[in-house]
Amino acid sequence: MTAILVAAGAFVMTLIGGFVAQRTGDRRHLVLGFAAGLMLGVVAFDLLPEAIHAAPDEIHGVPQALLMFAAGFLTIHIIERAVAIHRSHESEYAEHTHGRSPSHGHAHSHGHSHGRQGVGLAAASALVGHSLMDGFAIGAAFQAGSTVGTVVAIAVVAHDFADGFNTYTITRMYGNDRRRALTLLGADALAPITGAGITLLFTIPEHVLGLYLGFFAGFLLYLATSDILPEAHSPHPSRSTLLCTLLGVGFLWLVVGFAG
Repeated sequence: MTAILVAAGAFVMTLIGGFVAQRTGDRRHLVLGFAAGLMLGVVAFDLLPEAIHAAPDEIHGVPQALLMFAAGFLTIHIIERAVAIHRSHESEYAEHTHGRSPSHGHAHSHGHSHGRQGVGLAAASALVGHSLMDGFAIGAAFQAGSTVGTVVAIAVVAHDFADGFNTYTITRMYGNDRRRALTLLGADALAPITGAGITLLFTIPEHVLGLYLGFFAGFLLYLATSDILPEAHSPHPSRSTLLCTLLGVGFLWLVVGFAG
């Protein structure tokens, strides 16, 4: 039951992170810069080391976890490129039907909007999946012993603030409404409790967990570097945004360092 209580703490921290993300107003570029830093920190200091530790076996000289990392990065890249190609073809079609009803252009824009929203929902859903794994980690750690459980709990509760922050920010950044963002934030907050509860029944094989973490790390890195950082820097001077990114990375470094 200790694992469930700790997961409840993660639930609260996730909601606090989402609440902070909602209250940013016209400082959105700073929020995005900080979110990107948090995501880079999670990938470099948390996900990849755990993934390699859990799935170290090599295929043609490369750890399986890193192969899954590349697969995660390429998967979201292919999805986003497919959306962009679809938009390009629609634009060409719109040029050839210039004299037609303006409703055609609106329909194409609406379709692309749904494509962007889908990417945001997929990313937020992946974060929910990560939080579910956080719950598994808490439960498994307490099964291993109270000291191990406490260390893992500190790390999970601390970075679930970042998870909640990122879940709300990513969902909204891709054009989804506030209701969807809050729904996914709620799911992300409940996920650690669910994961911890499931470990009372059985545990996930460590190797499978490592492969998942590697894949998710690649997914998250792509979003941070290809979408969130360019979006953060485009409408504002880069210096303050860059500082927020560095603060985000540094914050995760401190969290992981203290937890270890």
